[in-house]
Amino acid sequence: MNWDAISFDWNHIRAFLAVVEQGSLSGAARALQQTQPTLSRQISALEDALDLTLFERGPRVMQITEAGTELLAHVRHMADAATQISRVATGQSQTIEGTVRITSSDAMAAYALPRCLISLRSAHPGISVELVPSNEMSDLTRRDADIAIRHVRPEQPDLIAKRIADIEISLFASQSYLDELGPATALAHFADANFIGYQSPERLVPQIAAMGIPVTKKNFGITTSNGSTMYELVRDGAGIAFLPTIVAEGRLGLRRILPDAPAFSMQTWLVTHREIQTSRRIRLTFDHLARELAKDRWASLVARS
Repeated sequence: MNWDAISFDWNHIRAFLAVVEQGSLSGAARALQQTQPTLSRQISALEDALDLTLFERGPRVMQITEAGTELLAHVRHMADAATQISRVATGQSQTIEGTVRITSSDAMAAYALPRCLISLRSAHPGISVELVPSNEMSDLTRRDADIAIRHVRPEQPDLIAKRIADIEISLFASQSYLDELGPATALAHFADANFIGYQSPERLVPQIAAMGIPVTKKNFGITTSNGSTMYELVRDGAGIAFLPTIVAEGRLGLRRILPDAPAFSMQTWLVTHREIQTSRRIRLTFDHLARELAKDRWASLVARS
């Protein structure tokens, strides 16, 4: 490496990026917890060292120049590398303690995660878990969570995703509701039944119709975006819904609408940041969840006897 070619102060590069992102010296000063005159001197020193004019200075804003714009892409790469170095250093210096933020669907948080987290805490009491039930696709790249459990594979290239055992789902109802409907020997006999929709019922209509049940949107008298609420609605006889077999049968005592009703597989993915693979507490928690969640085909979803 040609060290003589590096004529600038690394801290001045940090000041330059902060001004670009904040749009002003005052905003950058607040972000970096420095004074505005200090940042102004750092920007001037960087311009002198590079022999470039990086900003057109205005009374309220700093307008980046063409030369500054060309420099910006390289500066962002430097910032990314600095962030990676900090994460690696933090992970390598950690003992197995600290907080891990996990997000999953509300139903997964209620039925699958408690035993896994209890066993994790029993083995590693230094780890604190913040469990965030959410049916939204949390943005791991923005650190909304350290680990996410999702039912679709993430597309972001900077995330690590591990597929664990699929979950079987089928159509279930309470015995009381099936008795209310009367005898049924074919799927078509459920054409007038009440169905419980998850989020958008329009998405379910063609799927259920393809199974041989000629439903329309009118069949969906109740719709919810909360998985746990859906379980309780089915238990109370509100109608029929797609539910995980192991929860519906093994935990809640619900009935498949017909013994030969079709079943489908729902993918399950455990997702974390690529950059934090060096964090011991995240790595340990990730591996523990991957190992325990789908043990014995999701036995954790079945209530203790």
